[in-house]
Amino acid sequence: MSKVFTAEEVAQHNTRDDLYIVYKGKVYDCSQYLDEHPGGEEVIMDCAGTDATEPFEDIGHSEDAHEILASLEVGELKGGVPAKPVVSAASSSSSDSSSLPLVALAGLILAVGAFLFLRT
Repeated sequence: MSKVFTAEEVAQHNTRDDLYIVYKGKVYDCSQYLDEHPGGEEVIMDCAGTDATEPFEDIGHSEDAHEILASLEVGELKGGVPAKPVVSAASSSSSDSSSLPLVALAGLILAVGAFLFLRT
C-alpha cells in the first residue's frame, strides 16, 4: 500500500535536499535526481512541493523520463493538488517594469518627431 500525502505535507518538502513534487496525483521524491536532470535542477526546484503536472507535460518528456519518474514515486496525493506559491504584486510587476524603458523610448521618439513636424 502506498503512502498518502496531503497537499500541506507535500508543500513541506521544498528544499534541495528534501524535494517532493506531484504529478497526476502521485507524489515523487526528486531529491536525489536533481543532479542528474538533463534540464538542470532549477526546473525541478521551481516545482518543489507543488503540482508539477502542467510543467512536466508542457516539456513533452520522453518515455524514459516517465520511467525515471515512476522510480521516484513515494505515494499519492489525498485531496487537491498543492497550490503554487503566491507571487506578490511587487515581484510580478518586474516583468511589466522591464518594458518601461521601451515605452519611454517610444514616447521620446514620438515627442521629438512631433516637435520637428510642428516646427516646420
